[in-house]
Amino acid sequence: MVLAFRNITFYAVTVIAPDENPNTDGIHIGRSNGVTITNSNIGNGDDCISLGDGSQKVTVENVNYGPGHRISVGSLGKLTTEENVADLIVKNCTLTKTENGVRIKTWPDGQGKITITDMHFEDITMVDVMNPIIIDQEYCPWNKCSKKNPSQIKISKVTFKNIKGTSGTIEGVTIICSSGVPCEGVQIQL
Repeated sequence: MVLAFRNITFYAVTVIAPDENPNTDGIHIGRSNGVTITNSNIGNGDDCISLGDGSQKVTVENVNYGPGHRISVGSLGKLTTEENVADLIVKNCTLTKTENGVRIKTWPDGQGKITITDMHFEDITMVDVMNPIIIDQEYCPWNKCSKKNPSQIKISKVTFKNIKGTSGTIEGVTIICSSGVPCEGVQIQL
């Protein structure tokens, strides 16, 4: 866990945990500014890299993932104490046989009202990834929450560029935005 750091770099790091071990995030970042992860390998039983609240100016480049769940922003919006998330760049990465690819997830009916902005995913290769691209503002694992009210998290300026490879599901892209604060500036480019 990387919590409350400023200007830290992970270079040539290997993180390995058995894929059947739940809740074993590779690297979780929260309330940190200026985090760089580069030239590394991450395989585990949950998120390979996850960004929690308050993550700012995070760069992930030349990282190989798998097994594991995904590169994830969130889940966010459950608590009023959460801070904005901004300025993520994920570039030149490969995900192999992960449950998801790149994912942004927020809670419906949560208390938080932060923003998620300037998220950029570029030059990423997916190898037999179950759900390559996801924005899910109705994230409700095991149906243990209410979807009565929409998420109040504002998502804006998100780009997916040159993401290629193979999907293990029919739907390669799933975008579910909040009806309360719709997504703005989401772009998918070749």
